[in-house]
Amino acid sequence: MTRLRHALAGAAALALTLAAPALAQTAPAATPAVPEGKVYAGPLMTKWGKAVTPENAWRSYPRPQMVREAWQNLNGLWDYAIVKADAPQPTRMDGKILVPFAVESQLSGVQRKVLPEDRIWYRRSFAVPAGWAGKRTLLHFGAVDFEATVWVNGALVGSHKGGSDPFAFDVSRYLKAGDNALVVQVADPTSAGSQPRGKQTLDPRNIWYTAVSGIWQTVWLEPVPDLHIQEVRATPDIDKGLVAVQVALSGAAAPADAVKLTVRAKGKTVATAVIRGNRRTTIAIPDAHLWSPEDPFLYDLEAELVKVTPPAGRPPAPLSKAEADLYAGLTPVSQGGDKVASYFGMRKTSIGADPRTGKPVLLLNNKFVFQNGVLDQGWWPDGLLTPPSEEAAKFDMVWLKKAGFNMLRKHIKVEPARYYYDADRLGMLIWQDMPSGGLDDQAVRRASDEEAVFSSEAAAQFQLESTRIVGALRAFPSIVTWVTNNEGWGQYDARTVAGMVASMDPSRPVDATTGWLDVAGDVSAMYDIHTYEEVPLTPEPHGKRALVLGEYGGVGLLVPGHIWFPERTNKIYQTASDKADYLARYKRKLDEVIRQYREAGVSAAVYTQTTDVEGELNGMLTYDREVEKLPAKTFADIAAPLKP
Repeated sequence: MTRLRHALAGAAALALTLAAPALAQTAPAATPAVPEGKVYAGPLMTKWGKAVTPENAWRSYPRPQMVREAWQNLNGLWDYAIVKADAPQPTRMDGKILVPFAVESQLSGVQRKVLPEDRIWYRRSFAVPAGWAGKRTLLHFGAVDFEATVWVNGALVGSHKGGSDPFAFDVSRYLKAGDNALVVQVADPTSAGSQPRGKQTLDPRNIWYTAVSGIWQTVWLEPVPDLHIQEVRATPDIDKGLVAVQVALSGAAAPADAVKLTVRAKGKTVATAVIRGNRRTTIAIPDAHLWSPEDPFLYDLEAELVKVTPPAGRPPAPLSKAEADLYAGLTPVSQGGDKVASYFGMRKTSIGADPRTGKPVLLLNNKFVFQNGVLDQGWWPDGLLTPPSEEAAKFDMVWLKKAGFNMLRKHIKVEPARYYYDADRLGMLIWQDMPSGGLDDQAVRRASDEEAVFSSEAAAQFQLESTRIVGALRAFPSIVTWVTNNEGWGQYDARTVAGMVASMDPSRPVDATTGWLDVAGDVSAMYDIHTYEEVPLTPEPHGKRALVLGEYGGVGLLVPGHIWFPERTNKIYQTASDKADYLARYKRKLDEVIRQYREAGVSAAVYTQTTDVEGELNGMLTYDREVEKLPAKTFADIAAPLKP
């Protein structure tokens, strides 16, 4: 962090908040006064955060499911300013911000509060490499919370609403030789709006966390030809021994435009296929090596645009078997078109009967594998929604695997794509939540018997973001379940939302309402309860739906010197008096989960939670990841009976 502070020091208007006193590991007597306009940051920083510099901030390739060789990372120091919505674009900026960290975070170097009436302005310049001449240039944003408007060289190139999904603009027509000016304006109502935002709030307390505004994932450029591959989707079918592949292009494909697909396993070619652009096909995978948490084997998939010579005469009907057969028999006459590298896992996630009891359970590759999970918020004391580094994000999953967990529920947050790439290779099953939204009075409570009423605009925004998230993430084999609503937060039409996601991706089960108001039983594959009692309650049978504990546990243990709010000791759920009490309480809960697994047909349980987060002190690790409340091996030993 010393180098980061030095890099930021030249901006006179920037009030640094990364100085050494803020990193002290001893708890102060009271929360220090927070300067006006700033957000509170506790006395914690991770070891990865301390190592962040403008030169090393998130340098990995940002889209590992569709890799091209040429790209340019735009992370680093940008100019920023925060002004009111009615003010024009500022000519004088406030200082420097480290992208991709949100304005409120310590690692951004800014740590300022953003109100609904504020607008964040970002500015930087970039030059396009000479080798990109003759190609289009795409400007990518991993995620911006919430509404972004983008200009290049003074020209408006586009806008986007959505805090968790990636987006891109073709900026080719706006570029010039030499330096190009990039300006981004961001508006974020946070908890004053109805937009999806997860646990963010303008008033952090209890289970609600510091707001995140602005750019919070990697910004990058890449060159592409005029006609290029826009998306590759691979869906495995282990029962038939094949993978279904769809390739979407950036424009209409001429009869001579085809895509050559190559599947490899450990560098050895398994199969090839040729299809017309904007089409789908199936590829046989003989003796498929299945993906699982114990053996996360992945196949490489390459897609390349090629030219073919279609036979003369009347062409077959488009989107017909005759057309597919024709192209499958053609040999490419030229190559060297757009090429992307992808991958997939041969695995199946479904609901079926437990061969021991006949009860409906979650199956992995047609076998009952108990999903021992943890609620994973994915928050960090230094980066907030953005992990301080790729290594930091991976650390949590590595530790959870050592602790005996084979699943995590990514709680109302979407991670950078690299996270799911690491999960695919580590063999971590993921239940992916949709980030929740809604106004204060649109939260369903335990005693509620009706869903909230959303405006058409608010409902459309939630559904749009949900479909974009599914589209961006469905290629990752580690994701085995979509969770479309959490505890009634902004629950307005659970049946429609869950049905939409299930129709979009029928290869995965959908958990429509984790906890509380269960009104989508005809769509939801699971009956899911939340139980924070000392001994978890048992879900009652619900027809053909799998029974799961979507949340349970929550045993807190305070570790002095590693607490975000040192003067607050929020005791949510249960709080242990010491490590021995913590161990006893945790074991009591796991013993009941084991009983439910053996006797009641429960097939998954999600313990709250991986780490402490701000006011929540019920993590298995402290918020800074410095202290294990029990050794990972102890957690694993307790959960050992849940293994097949």
